[in-house]
Amino acid sequence: MTLPSRMKFGIFMAPFHWLGENPTLSLERDFELLQWLDHLDFDEAWIGEHHSAGWETIASPELFIAAAAERTKHIKLGTGVLSLPYHHPLMVANRMVLLDHITRGRAMLGVGPGALSTDATMLGIDPVTQRRRMDESMGIILRLLTETEPITYDSEWFTLKDATIHLRPYTQPYFPIAVAAAQSPSGMVLAGKYGLSVLSVSVIRGGSIAPNLSEFWKIAEETAAEYGNTMDRKDWRVVMHVHLAESRKEAIEQARAGAGRYQREYFERTLGHDPVIDGPADKIIDTMADSGGWCVGTPDDLIARIEELDASSGGFGGFLIQATEWATREQVLHSYELVARYVMPHFQGSLASLEASQAWSEGIKGKLKEQRAKAMERAKQDYVGSR
Repeated sequence: MTLPSRMKFGIFMAPFHWLGENPTLSLERDFELLQWLDHLDFDEAWIGEHHSAGWETIASPELFIAAAAERTKHIKLGTGVLSLPYHHPLMVANRMVLLDHITRGRAMLGVGPGALSTDATMLGIDPVTQRRRMDESMGIILRLLTETEPITYDSEWFTLKDATIHLRPYTQPYFPIAVAAAQSPSGMVLAGKYGLSVLSVSVIRGGSIAPNLSEFWKIAEETAAEYGNTMDRKDWRVVMHVHLAESRKEAIEQARAGAGRYQREYFERTLGHDPVIDGPADKIIDTMADSGGWCVGTPDDLIARIEELDASSGGFGGFLIQATEWATREQVLHSYELVARYVMPHFQGSLASLEASQAWSEGIKGKLKEQRAKAMERAKQDYVGSR
């Protein structure tokens, strides 16, 4: 196994909210989930930025993180992701430094080019320019975080004149930064160019230049070598859809209707993705679970799936669950509890010594039983002799 001795666990919260429900209460459930994960000792949560399409209703992950930080104690909170072409890089740097301070170092910056074409359309941004602009912005943000001399820079879409960040980062040299990579090579290239972390899906989307995770990671490693950087697999986080219950049958039936609606109503009907299957929506979960794209089952099923991902990718350092509301509120929260109780310890080294101690105790129980019997006999003899 090439996984680290203590793998990180977290969630990727878009978030996905059902149409027709009270949006204020939906956001409140997002906060409650983060509090639950904080209680369960999850390591991190990444919060998305979206501006259209009706489902993903957090427009400012930084604002949401600031509120979430007041309700949690330990969990790290990242933008998952901030769409760099939508923002002036000086503003991104300043907002993230502020978050770094008010969270006492729990803030993380996740970046991407912008996932929804409807967002870019409303902002008048040509999708062809988004990935190049992301690269340009990232370079400037890193300069602002590490350089103290004023920066003057003229771009076709932003300008800097004697610019500096007057508040330096709380985290030295600066907060963690990760790049999203799902299909296009640009995310892996950007990570390699600047030596950044990576957030990627567990199954590479169709049409990608890389056929699998292992080849996808090579893009980052090869680019890093070109720029004199070194990529660390411990900073690579992989995202997967997960729902767990006491049995695989229970998990599938709990999530069947919700998972089908989620895939068909949002990804297919709203965003225009190709259908997963031609049949009814309530059969989608069977196809996705059987193919390995989703993990719907028991803690043992998820342990096996992570080990398969480890073998096929060559190793990574973090596992993120795509936050959804496929089942009832209670069933969703219980799924995360099962992850924390049975899956996380398996990959964080907290069981080995306990299991070894139990095995040692079991191995010498016969000998100790004899010694206890002798001790009891001696105690009886000493008592009788004292009379």
